[in-house]
Amino acid sequence: MNIAWSAFTPWSALAGGLVLGVATALFLLLNGRVLGISSIVGDALRSPRADWLWRLTFVLGLLCAPWVYSRFAPLPPVDIDASWPVLVLAGLLVGLGTRYGAGCTSGHGVCGLSRGSPRSLVATLSFMAAGFVTVYLVRHALA
Repeated sequence: MNIAWSAFTPWSALAGGLVLGVATALFLLLNGRVLGISSIVGDALRSPRADWLWRLTFVLGLLCAPWVYSRFAPLPPVDIDASWPVLVLAGLLVGLGTRYGAGCTSGHGVCGLSRGSPRSLVATLSFMAAGFVTVYLVRHALA
């Protein structure tokens, strides 16, 4: 995956961070729940029907967001240098990790750290350390 650094603008990143922060805070204030996407998706199939509807709507909103964004600005180019089997395996491993880690990286990093959760601090530091080690091994030591 390549990032077009020349297309990076701090203002769009700031706006995205503000929207994410406000959405997270509103979800917690209005629903009394943490905005953990892995939990929202993971619990969708086990939830009662009334609970299932808002989860489905939430996921549809996530899936439709790039289309809505593309109405106002061009989508950034995406270049993924991996095969479909590798992507599927990576997705399954991420899903497994979110279950064992009681949440995903962004859930712990955005929602957990903002609530001062010690568990989320440890989880986020662990995720980041594992990511650093993995990138070093794949890109430098094993290349």
